[in-house]
Amino acid sequence: MAQTAEQQTDRRRANRIALHLSATLREGSRKAQARVIDISTHGCRVECPTVVADGAQVWLAIEGLQSQHCRVVWHCEEFVGLAFETPLSEAVFERLVQDQQQLPDKAIRDLRGIASRTNWLARKAGDDDIAMLAELSRKCAEDAVIEGLRRGQAPKGS
Repeated sequence: MAQTAEQQTDRRRANRIALHLSATLREGSRKAQARVIDISTHGCRVECPTVVADGAQVWLAIEGLQSQHCRVVWHCEEFVGLAFETPLSEAVFERLVQDQQQLPDKAIRDLRGIASRTNWLARKAGDDDIAMLAELSRKCAEDAVIEGLRRGQAPKGS
């Protein structure tokens, strides 16, 4: 049974930070390119074209970070929520965030694109996926606006 966005937020142990990192997701012998959309010390959300099942055990490789063993908490379309088997240390997390302190223009455009796509998917989704997609759309749109404002860019539609 899918959880509502409010339930997911309530049980989240740490705030997620928007970033734009290339990664590789590996399940067994299958590997796929992925993009980390946001991250916390306990997990992350990725965009990945490979289908993975809820509960699957995968490896997430991000440059400059030891590969992380993860459990798939949820997936919907090309978006996947991962929980790290071992949470990142605060020092490692802060280094990742520091390296991504100001997202490039492309990352902001990508966040806007993900927000639009997930909003469209949420309107067409079944009951099990709608809350998850709507929350992801809201979060990506919010992150794009915040990052755009930090860079002095007006949000689209303003």
